[in-house]
Amino acid sequence: MSRRGKYLWFVLDDGTAERALVAHLGMSGQLLLIDPADVPERVRMNHVRVTFDLTGSRDLSEARQLWFVDQRTFGGLFVDDLVDDGAGGAVPMSICHIARDPLDPLFDEARFVRELRKRESGIKRALLDQSLISGVGNIYADEALWRSRLHFDRSCSRLSRSVVTGLLEAVRDVMVEALAEGGTSFDDLYVNVNGESGYFDRSLHAYGRAGDPCDRCGRTMVRESFMNRSSFRCPNCQRRPRSLETGT
Repeated sequence: MSRRGKYLWFVLDDGTAERALVAHLGMSGQLLLIDPADVPERVRMNHVRVTFDLTGSRDLSEARQLWFVDQRTFGGLFVDDLVDDGAGGAVPMSICHIARDPLDPLFDEARFVRELRKRESGIKRALLDQSLISGVGNIYADEALWRSRLHFDRSCSRLSRSVVTGLLEAVRDVMVEALAEGGTSFDDLYVNVNGESGYFDRSLHAYGRAGDPCDRCGRTMVRESFMNRSSFRCPNCQRRPRSLETGT
């Protein structure tokens, strides 16, 4: 089984290893290991889209199933051909455009820094572009920008190489810490394959903290609209770029 961004895939054992069953998790999709005789109360049966019998499990006395559960139906499952990823591996054809995430051993840091600094867009917009870097969602982008003291609308082309490198390190730190705490679960929809919630929301410094004092300087955190979402920052540590203030 492999993963890139919100896509996971199982290589199919059809004698050719040229196809895969691909799962796109969307906003609320989950793959859960379930004991059919003891379905968790929080799993609503009308949200179960696909079930797989694990007939090859090591312990057949504990019959388990793999369920694809999706409340909002933005996710899905499909079969796709595998193609060479250019690094000695294979990736489903439909997700060739998805970049590697910064924790991937094959992530090309030099290329990321170079390509990001060519862009005229704001830095947060670039972080959310999965053709440039995957694995960074709205929450972790805000956290990394807070750690780097960067406003989300700072122009990529005006950032020095050292600043971008520092931001990338902040992104990695946030992701590693979040993984250690099981991710960020704001409700019982967001759990791991064994049904356990993450608790990184207790360690957030920026996201969802509008009205709270900044953990670094004490200034009141603010919420601002960004790409039909919310962005959170400290107005003192992450000051608005002068070009936005003057309109130039």
